[in-house]
Amino acid sequence: MKKISLLVLFISLLGCKQEYSYKNKIKEDVAFLADDTLEGRETGTKGEQAAAAYIVERFKELGLQPKGTEGFYQTFTFKPKKGPHGEVDYTNAGEDSTITGTNVLAYIDNQAENTIIIGAHYDHLGYGSEGSLHRGDKEIHNGADDNASGVAVMLDLAGKLKTANSSNNYLFMAFSGEEMGLLGSNYFTKNATLDLNKANYMINMDMVGRLKQDSTLAVYGVGTSPRWKQTLSATNPGFKIVENESGVGPSDHTSFYLQDIPVLHFFTGQHDDYHKPGDDTEKLNYEGMDAISNYIFDVITELDKSGKLAFRKTKNESEETPRFKVGLGVVPDYLFDGEGMRVDGISEDKPAQKAGLQKGDIVIKLGDSAIVDMMSYMRALSVFQAGDSTQVVVKRDGKTVEASIQF
Repeated sequence: MKKISLLVLFISLLGCKQEYSYKNKIKEDVAFLADDTLEGRETGTKGEQAAAAYIVERFKELGLQPKGTEGFYQTFTFKPKKGPHGEVDYTNAGEDSTITGTNVLAYIDNQAENTIIIGAHYDHLGYGSEGSLHRGDKEIHNGADDNASGVAVMLDLAGKLKTANSSNNYLFMAFSGEEMGLLGSNYFTKNATLDLNKANYMINMDMVGRLKQDSTLAVYGVGTSPRWKQTLSATNPGFKIVENESGVGPSDHTSFYLQDIPVLHFFTGQHDDYHKPGDDTEKLNYEGMDAISNYIFDVITELDKSGKLAFRKTKNESEETPRFKVGLGVVPDYLFDGEGMRVDGISEDKPAQKAGLQKGDIVIKLGDSAIVDMMSYMRALSVFQAGDSTQVVVKRDGKTVEASIQF
């Protein structure tokens, strides 16, 4: 990716002293956050600290108040997990083998009873830390979609809400440590800088930069309040909404749902560049991001006079997800609403690639099991172990194709 002059951008922000008026800076914000100079914004690195400083200056430009423990910042120190199922140990700074993450928090105080929380994580994978799907030499993972896109939309919403919808206060949060396990949002909910009993609801944006031509938009958490579905439908300008009721998922909204706060999580879907160096700025759909920001703003506007939303617990689908010891080596299309599991990406040198599966294939049978959705796919996969072989049946361009898979 071609580098931009970060110094010029930063100085221009520092020089903004005039009264704020709304301006769409989504593309500009993504360009800064996903530039090579920030080296992938891995938690605790200088690149992440530079991103945090930029977000602070944007909050100041917007005229927002600090709401961290140290001005706009809330730092937390932890020891990384020793294994995939281990627990993170929050600890004191200065101890051996520790990392310090930094949440960035800003506030609009409308002297209201309740507060709406709007957030997005800003950390990413640096040069390809744990979680990277890249194979080969280390390269910068800029994370334009994941999640400079979400931060840019969050900042855009802050600009719009500065002078609108005053029946609630607003807390805007850029989370650190999401890629390491929702660490920043988890830490905040246990060390909140406001009374979470007064939290009305939480809106999270994670990977909202790749809206496709059919305008499919995933919205998670729609079952966490009785008001969500009606409001999302009434304000929908034409998105093809794929709803998921659960308040639990692989992003920061989960931390707030677990505190009995209604949540919504917006997501435009996986892609071939997910957790790879190719997730760069030129591949984003900026008009789509603008449309998503407007949609979320309209949802907030629709609910402005509605008081505090009722919370409702949802079924935790992650508890029902089967554990499996092998994988096909594919990126599923989580926005696919047809029958089967559509492949949105193929990992190199994995069983699917070796068997000749292609992006766009729809898996309809794996072994003896019919595949009708993601859950049935995972159940089918869970019975296999390394070394097993079986047949997979896919639909491809209207035809049925069968292939042998070796795990």
